[in-house]
Amino acid sequence: MTQSRGMSLIEAVTNVAVGYVLAVATQIIVFPWFGLRPSIGESLALGGVFVGISLLRSYALRRLVEHWR
Repeated sequence: MTQSRGMSLIEAVTNVAVGYVLAVATQIIVFPWFGLRPSIGESLALGGVFVGISLLRSYALRRLVEHWR
């Protein structure tokens, strides 16, 4: 059974959404250890940039795996 494009997108979005929450929380906790003090808005924006990249990566890799299968 193969995964549809729609389900691949849902999987990628869910994966990235969970990753976004974890990334922002990690930034808030870890950045101060390195002397970085971004505002919450900056942390959310930075997380957003990585969300876009992660979404594209996750979707492309899932489609590649489905193609090979």
